[in-house]
Amino acid sequence: MDYDALLWLSFGGPEGPDDVMPFLENVTRGRGVPPERLAEVAEHYHHFGGVSPINRLNREAIAAVESELAAQNIDLPVYFGNRNWHPMVEDTVARMAADGVRRALVFSTSAYGGYSACRQYDEDIRRARAAVGDGAPQLVKLRQFFDHPLFIAAFADGVRKAYEQMGDPTARLVFVAHSVPTAADAASGPPEEGGHRYSRQVAEASRLVAAEVGVDTYDVVWQSRSGPPQVPWLEPDIVDHIDALHEAGVKAVVCCPIGFVSDHLEVIWDLDNEAAERATELGMSFVRSATPNSDPRFAQLLVELIREQTENAPVRKLSELVTGGDTANGEPCAVRCCEPVPRPAVAQNA
Repeated sequence: MDYDALLWLSFGGPEGPDDVMPFLENVTRGRGVPPERLAEVAEHYHHFGGVSPINRLNREAIAAVESELAAQNIDLPVYFGNRNWHPMVEDTVARMAADGVRRALVFSTSAYGGYSACRQYDEDIRRARAAVGDGAPQLVKLRQFFDHPLFIAAFADGVRKAYEQMGDPTARLVFVAHSVPTAADAASGPPEEGGHRYSRQVAEASRLVAAEVGVDTYDVVWQSRSGPPQVPWLEPDIVDHIDALHEAGVKAVVCCPIGFVSDHLEVIWDLDNEAAERATELGMSFVRSATPNSDPRFAQLLVELIREQTENAPVRKLSELVTGGDTANGEPCAVRCCEPVPRPAVAQNA
């Protein structure tokens, strides 16, 4: 099929102090999060001058993709839109329509399944097309890529470099991804597949990276939980796990943010600040490995996903797990896959 553009679709983040509260209000709209909790989370952003690095990192990655597309003689202009902050996806899709785009591929910046990681991006696409109306371009989302060889290789090299920096080959390898409510994880896959697509994909990506590095013993833990304390989320939390490792006599930790494609604020706050500081308090060595955003292989990965759609190129994946999220080419999301889980009326955390 012919496509005339690529939409890079991401989460969004504030780019100045005045953006922080409006951004957080967008993220938490309809969740009943108290203002005092938003103010607490806002301090994480103000710690870095009110700027999340995510938009800058996305722009840098887009520039790398544009260079890779040009190098491979693929003529696809790249547009940038976000779910929660400018450039908003509705505005971007309107600009695409004005530019004459009629059929575009969409790359969402999450490698995994699940509601927030996958289906909510489908909702973003539908909302943006509805806002534009009859002239909106057709938008076809590319598949999940948690087990793509280039994705795994980039993370594996990051882990190797972290071990070199640490200088301790016995350091415990700990993979970290964003936590979600256990009910949401259970719903993150078709019931006939047993659900739990998100956590199973994270575990599989972790296994693949550990095997590539040659590490037999490792852990998969979680970060950035939110919501009322009575609602169970995926555990253990990374900071709690550091405590447990310390009690078990572990002296050094290499932390791999397997759930993230770039060093955005949740990585640099939850891992580089909170987790690293806790390890230091306990006298443990702690090194966090890089995310793949700035690795040239990330742009190459995206071009491979594009060629799957445009040229029927072979699908490269390292596991037998389903890579859903491809709404046009072989593995569409099932009707009951990754459905949102109702939230309580009032939340204590965001």
